[in-house]
Amino acid sequence: MSTTTTALPTGLTTGTWAVDGSHTEAAFTVRHAGISKVRGTVAVTDGAITVGDDLASTSVSVTLDPSTVSTGDANRDGHLKSGDFFDVEKFGQWTFVSTEVREAGSEYVIAGDLTIHGVTQPVELATEFNGTAVDPFGNTRAGFEASVTISRKDFGLTWNAALEAGGVLVSDKVVIALDVSAIRQG
Repeated sequence: MSTTTTALPTGLTTGTWAVDGSHTEAAFTVRHAGISKVRGTVAVTDGAITVGDDLASTSVSVTLDPSTVSTGDANRDGHLKSGDFFDVEKFGQWTFVSTEVREAGSEYVIAGDLTIHGVTQPVELATEFNGTAVDPFGNTRAGFEASVTISRKDFGLTWNAALEAGGVLVSDKVVIALDVSAIRQG
């Protein structure tokens, strides 16, 4: 963690916040054939935000299940789950573990280690805190949006096909966007 201390955003209290997978989305976008975009989602199966007295003592950890990948096309989803891409039989989970949380102007940066396909790379998520609210069941919720652009090759995801007119079928750049709802524990 960073040695710089920064106050917590207004409304976010210390303690553990469990990521609510049923109200959280991990989405990705990748350019296809150089002319269109394919969008998909992967389920967040576990996650916790441990809020300390300040940002420097705050941490985030999340687990995702690549076998849940959904792009709206069963054939493509099957190919993504295969050894050509995610190889979900061998690499059954992805993880993110923060190493630093810091303020960046009016937003925040959550730096950490992202593991996909058995490869861990450092990333920085541009993060927006959307506030807190009490739901009709008495749960205090916090909302966040975060995004990062990665190189899929950096994670060992190198399958591709050449196009007749030049270029390749799947771009290297992948945009990951998260919409997170977390519930205050205790």
